[in-house]
This record gives sequence, C-alpha cells and structure tokens, in this order.
Amino acid sequence: MTIHIAKLSVGSTGIESLGRWQASLIERRGVKYPYHVTRMFPRRGDEVLDGGSIYWVIQGYFTARQRIVGLEPVTAEDGTSKCRIDLDPKLIPVSPIAKRPFQGWRYLKPEDAPADVTGGAKGDSLELTRRLSELGLL
Repeated sequence: MTIHIAKLSVGSTGIESLGRWQASLIERRGVKYPYHVTRMFPRRGDEVLDGGSIYWVIQGYFTARQRIVGLEPVTAEDGTSKCRIDLDPKLIPVSPIAKRPFQGWRYLKPEDAPADVTGGAKGDSLELTRRLSELGLL
C-alpha cells in the first residue's frame, strides 16, 4: 500500500525556486538525484517506496510533488542518524490546497493527496491562489 509524505519547503517562493535550488544541489554535490535530509527515518518506508511522493507545501499551499526514489540512512557531521530522501528530479504541479504549518514531515494518505495539475499549467500561481482563497472562491 502506498503512502506519501508532506513536507514544508521553507524559503521557496514557488515551483521554479524549488527546482532551481534542487538543480544547484545536484550541481554542488555531484549527486544523481535531488534529496532532502530529515531527522526521522519513516517507519513506513516500504509503503513510501511503493510509489510514494513527497508533497511540497510552499507558502501555505500544497504546490508540487516529486516521486520518492530512495530512502537512505545517513550520519550527520555531529554523529546523529538522519534519513536522506532521494527524489525524482521532475517536479509535478498539484492542485493548490491550503495547509497549515507543521514541523518535520507528515504521512499523507493517497486519498488526501492533491490531484496533479494537467493541461500545461505551471502551478506557480501562489499569489492568485491566495487571493481566490481569501475571497472564499477556493
């Protein structure tokens, strides 16, 4: 059974800025995949690797997702155990759904995950989404 992960992308202003940051990470570190390091290793790792994605919350809205391609235990410089979440480089825009801030990451059931945006939409219209939401139209 597949399970997803929800994660805040602190500092990103949209899909393009997250993509630029990840591209620079690949270039700086010489790695095959963009990744995110987190303190906790998912206990449901097999379910996450069974087609799961990381759903990025940017400026208060689910905005994009990336397929999770690997979970690797790593050791930080201070000796603490961490988890490296390897990600498919392709960022897929999703329907913007408001999400309150949270710490760390959270599991996200497939039925609760936002739908992918289709039809060539950029998915980077956070300002428009925010305004429509404030007007009660979303």
